[in-house]
Amino acid sequence: MAPLKFCANLTWLFTELPDFSQRIHAAAAAGFKAVEAAWLYDCEPGELQRAREDTGVEVVLINTPPGNLKAGDLGLAAVPGRETEFRQGLDVAVNYAKALDCKRIHLMAGRVPVESHRSAVAKEMEAVFVRNLSYAADVLSKEGITGLIEPINTRITDPRYFLDSPHHAAKILEKVGKPNIQLQMDVFHWQIMDGNLTQNIQKYLPLIGHVQVAQIPGRNEPDSDGELNYNYLFNLLERLNYQGYIGCEYHPLCSTEEGLGWIKNYWTCSKQ
Repeated sequence: MAPLKFCANLTWLFTELPDFSQRIHAAAAAGFKAVEAAWLYDCEPGELQRAREDTGVEVVLINTPPGNLKAGDLGLAAVPGRETEFRQGLDVAVNYAKALDCKRIHLMAGRVPVESHRSAVAKEMEAVFVRNLSYAADVLSKEGITGLIEPINTRITDPRYFLDSPHHAAKILEKVGKPNIQLQMDVFHWQIMDGNLTQNIQKYLPLIGHVQVAQIPGRNEPDSDGELNYNYLFNLLERLNYQGYIGCEYHPLCSTEEGLGWIKNYWTCSKQ
């Protein structure tokens, strides 16, 4: 079995450093061969490109712009009336991805509008989401980029996020029907919304293009105190021959470096 490939999420890790280019260097120094991030758009792509080239670290995932965070946006792909903004944000993301040779973009669905009830707008939002994902698939295919959709739990993290379970996401992907639009599995969100991780991982693995990990309930290091046995989950992914990356998207309990014992142990054991 081939060892799993991990990447450092620079939005969550190495935040002791002020900018993403410094965090790329810190991740490389810590042993990571790859990184991911949510929104890099406050940094010039040339600066990030230089850091990537200097370190040899691969950038494997970025998100589409969230929209107006101060106004409550968290993605636009499923939000009615915001289609033009979604397409503009997609263009920005593609330009950054091309500069960084990044082959995956998380196409953020967005939130149910404040004044709306989920059940009342679900059908319209799903239709918008499918249309936007179909459009994105065509744009991304020209650049050799995979688009990802990620369910986010509505019980703890974001009660208004539209896409909230792997089952919901699988139905969306079936309607889109594009091979370069895939599923992003964040184990934290899947466990909170549905549990049944072994069966869900086995069922949806053919759709999964990226994985992210954190412990439950604190969203800290995988080996921190919590309800998930990550040794088992990592062994499961190895047995299933998962070939993609696993993003380390968690809040370090102390400093980032102090919390990396779990992955350094994995790297050591995988070489034996």
